[in-house]
Amino acid sequence: MKRYTTFEEIDRDLKYLRLKSQIDLEEVKLGVNTGKEVISQTFSPINLIASTVGSIVKKAFVLKVVDKLIGIKSVKKKEYEDD
Repeated sequence: MKRYTTFEEIDRDLKYLRLKSQIDLEEVKLGVNTGKEVISQTFSPINLIASTVGSIVKKAFVLKVVDKLIGIKSVKKKEYEDD
């Protein structure tokens, strides 16, 4: 525990602690604002649609490439007539 010998030392430390508290508060505000921006950019309707369409196109492209490389034909369902 620190021992103070003058009121100036106490005032200096109190001023330091107030400033540190204000800095910490501003850092929290900055973090919240940054988080809001990230969330709004990530979950905006345009980004959601773009990522969904991009994912579908990517999967379709991969399936096409795999089909070309392996040559797997899709199985067609054959309908049977009742005798």
